[in-house]
Amino acid sequence: MVFVKVREGESIEEALRRFKRECERNGILKEIKRREHYLSPSLRRKLKAQEARRKMRRAKRRRTT
Repeated sequence: MVFVKVREGESIEEALRRFKRECERNGILKEIKRREHYLSPSLRRKLKAQEARRKMRRAKRRRTT
């Protein structure tokens, strides 16, 4: 859970900006987007395998250059 105390003399906009930055650092928005739609276990495995293949291609490309 993210807490941001409003500092003395700080505007609400600045505090909100700090709050958003903390949420981004903690990965809250990423987690919300991940949970937005249900993924079946088989689709989750398929996407994980695709990501692994993509990473391998990238690593292979970097090694050859």
